[in-house]
Formats: sequence, C-alpha cells, structure tokens
Amino acid sequence: MLEILNARADLSRRAIIYHMQGLSFREFLSFQTGQNFASTTLLNLIENHIEIAREVNSKLKPLEHFHQYLSSGYFPFFREVPELYHQRLEEVVNMTLEIELPLLRKLEVSYIPKIKQLLQIISESVPFIPNVSKLCERIGINRNTFIAYLFFLQEAHITKNLYKDIKGITQLQKPDKVYLENTNFQFAFSPKNADLGNLRETFFVNQMGHEHTVEYIDKGYFRINREYSFEVGGKNKAAEQIQGVKNNFIAADDIEYGNDKKIPLWLFGFLY
Repeated sequence: MLEILNARADLSRRAIIYHMQGLSFREFLSFQTGQNFASTTLLNLIENHIEIAREVNSKLKPLEHFHQYLSSGYFPFFREVPELYHQRLEEVVNMTLEIELPLLRKLEVSYIPKIKQLLQIISESVPFIPNVSKLCERIGINRNTFIAYLFFLQEAHITKNLYKDIKGITQLQKPDKVYLENTNFQFAFSPKNADLGNLRETFFVNQMGHEHTVEYIDKGYFRINREYSFEVGGKNKAAEQIQGVKNNFIAADDIEYGNDKKIPLWLFGFLY
C-alpha cells in the first residue's frame, strides 16, 4: 500500500488507482451463504431499516454470522486455511511495520516493538483515546514523531484516526480517538481481551467510513457527513433521549430488527 502511495504521481499517468476496502458484512454473507443482497444508501437505511432487516431475516439469521465476520471475515482469504487466518494477518502487519514503514516512512526500527504494543493497547481499550504525553514518555520519542507515526499507521490501513473536526486536519494534529482499521485486527492482536464496545465502534467506523465522513463527538457518539449523529451500543441502549431530535440515531448490537431511530448495528454492513 505504501509503495503505491509513493508511486502515485508516476502511476497516475498509466493506471487508475483506487482503494479496495475489505469485505462488507453483506459481501461476507454472500461468500458464506450464497445469499445475495443489494447494498443500500445511508439515507435508505435510515428511512427503511425495518423493511431491509425483514428481507434479510427472511432468508437467513444475520446475527448467527456477525461474530464470525467481526473475528475473521474482513479479508477475502478467510476461507483459505481458516485456522491460520489471524496468523496471516499478523504476518501482513509485521511486514508493514518491519519493512515498509522503516523503508518508506523512515520509522525507527528500535520503536517497532513499542508500536506493536500500542496496537495491542488499542485493541483492548474502551476505546482508545490517546494521551500523547504519557505515550511519548513510555515509547521514548517526541510528540511530533509519535503523532506522525499514528498518521503512518493510518496511511498503511492498520489504524483509523478520528477527529472532532475533520476540516483542516494536518499530519501533526493529535487524533481524538484511535481505532484499529477493522475488527479482525483486534482478534489477531488480542484474541482473549478484545473489548466489546471497541469492536462495535470499530465495525461502525470501518463500514460507515468507506463512503462517508466520520467524526468523533463524544463517548459512543459519531457525526456522519456533518448531518447525522449516531450512538453505538448494545441492545439495551435506550432511545428515549433522542426521540424528537432530528437526525440522531442509535446503532444497536444484538438485535435482529430496530424501531424508529434504533437501527441494528449489523445493517451498517450493507452500505457497500
């Protein structure tokens, strides 16, 4: 990925470059079950999520497949030797950290073990809000270098940085929240301690962020396209506080169907 970014100017004269996202939950279901469903727009999902959920549930039970997707369904090679899937993910990340980033982004090799430790911390956090001063002290690097490394990790599609205001952000601006790029990484880096709240939010940010801008508002809340506000949580997340509030919604895990402004979390995996 970083090699392509470095050669983008030259390649643009000979090839069209585009980013290939990992499998959506919808695409994963197609691989696993042979059932094909159409993708939907965010607006259609908001307005018609009950009907969409009814159609999907009439053909299969999405919640029976959702945890497997979160654990090991994001990359197409999940069906090739499934028991080695997370090991392969680790190898891909290690190649990026140990070879590509030092070669192409001048990351100091001596910091790589600390960067790996940081990825494990992110996977176990609820979720990860970086305290830059403390982390710099632990790793032993200055602030600007550390923030640049966070930018490089996002550039390599290992992590995802969120900001409260995405306009005018710079490479040296501290992110307000940091996620792993997808939920499968959490099971690869910390298989026994992946935080459930972190998994839910990582899934939402990953699937929504493919075609929409995502900004961090507050604990569990996200602003989408500067128009909609979503809170991500479990099935018991109450919706009373947003009743009558325009464009505010809840993305709730562990439910097959939603109601009004409460939308099943798994349905956000049908946006592409």
